[in-house]
Amino acid sequence: MAAARRAPGVALLLAVLLPLVATPSRAATPARAASTAAFQLHGDVYPTGHYYVTMNIGNPAKPYFLDVDTGSDLTWLQCDAPCQSCNKVPHPLYRPAQNRLIPCADSLCTALHSGLGSNKKCPSPKQCDYQIKYTDSASSQGVLITDNFSLPLSKSSNIRPSLTFGCGYDQQVGKNGAVQAVTDGLLGLGRGSVSLLSQLKQQGVTKNVLGHCLSTNGGGFLFFGDDIVPTSRVTWVPMSRSTSGNYYSPGSGTLQFDRRSLGVKPMEVVFDSGSTYTYFTAQPYQAVVSAIKGGLSKSLKQVSDPELPLCWKGQKAFKSVFDVKKEFKPLSLSFANGKNAVMEIPPENYLVVTKNGNACLGILDGTAPKLSFNVIGDITMQDQMVIYDNEKAQIGWVRGPCTRSAKSILSSFP
Repeated sequence: MAAARRAPGVALLLAVLLPLVATPSRAATPARAASTAAFQLHGDVYPTGHYYVTMNIGNPAKPYFLDVDTGSDLTWLQCDAPCQSCNKVPHPLYRPAQNRLIPCADSLCTALHSGLGSNKKCPSPKQCDYQIKYTDSASSQGVLITDNFSLPLSKSSNIRPSLTFGCGYDQQVGKNGAVQAVTDGLLGLGRGSVSLLSQLKQQGVTKNVLGHCLSTNGGGFLFFGDDIVPTSRVTWVPMSRSTSGNYYSPGSGTLQFDRRSLGVKPMEVVFDSGSTYTYFTAQPYQAVVSAIKGGLSKSLKQVSDPELPLCWKGQKAFKSVFDVKKEFKPLSLSFANGKNAVMEIPPENYLVVTKNGNACLGILDGTAPKLSFNVIGDITMQDQMVIYDNEKAQIGWVRGPCTRSAKSILSSFP
């Protein structure tokens, strides 16, 4: 589960038996012309700390809020199987049918275990157990199952492919695992074969293309497929094979502040919608903090705020980032992979105004979660469409408002 400051997860696997009777059944979905599915997003960077989508799952279909996470592969729901440890969630716990277990020999089980760096065997051939731990100490333990997901498509009203996901019956979120969760589970949209996106491609439902548009005002939209990818103005960078895992990476970027180099060596970057904030490793983080502090006017005073580590107050409380952005200079990342493609990071893409009326830096020190790479999180991806094109192995972004509704997007198709 992506917590409010989650960075990409490092996972390990633990096998635990689930008290379900296994008579596996995964209905094949007939091949069809690939289409596009679009969804409305909810949530925000602050104070929610999550962007999430409503997915209708099961038969009859019931709604669940899933945290949109491009930094991990496995989709999972908190699950009454029965539940050993679950958080308080927005909807009643998902209840799996008896015949929905994925057996250990299934290729997706093998892929999941391999992706989590585990060589453990399943304790029972009838089911596929998993345990994932994320870098913010959140975790999910459960078993793989299959069920129908209702997808609103551009070329037909709705289809219900059978997809594999995790039934999580032991979750730990926050310090004691008893906190109220914003979401019912997590939507894993990474590059692995167990990712929902990869499964939809495998079944011929959509192309292996994903895009999200996160609004500064909260909400936005998410899509699977390539029908609404703009044909112009997109900055494209070839996907790089991240040295730190199977993440979406545009490779190494050179950091600039106010169009001048900060003198930091090129830094490996990954895009992770499951991370609320952006994380830099020690050297670029210190360089950014020094540059920002050095460019501020005397009207801003550094102040302590429980919400984030580095904050400033003005002569009166700020109501939004747009009240204070003129006091700060833009950052940018230039990627050599994409013929010096540039991602602009204006102040509204790295600042948060807290409930206390202070302006705080939404770029955090990655040494605390022990990151060896740099994470571009939700705050920096706001108000631009970010596209992960696994068909052409490229990542793109284009600035624009993210306030369109999923319905208007689908109705605009030819």
